Amino acid sequence: MRDEYLQKAQEVIPDPNILINVVSRRSKQLKYGMKPLVESLEKLEPEDIALREVIEGKISYELYDAAADAEAGFPA
Repeated sequence: MRDEYLQKAQEVIPDPNILINVVSRRSKQLKYGMKPLVESLEKLEPEDIALREVIEGKISYELYDAAADAEAGFPA
């Protein structure tokens, strides 16, 4: 994993736990054959591609809100 990509991605998603989860999930998708959302002239590892996608705003995340589900009537 490239350190410069990691540092730039931390500016977009400052919480390291969330960043790890986003990059991990996306890199698994890439390993299973999903197409990258960014182009690169060099061969990058799936983790680096996922970090670039975060940096360039190609992927985002949404935190789960259990309270909002409870208010909407969804069971816990």
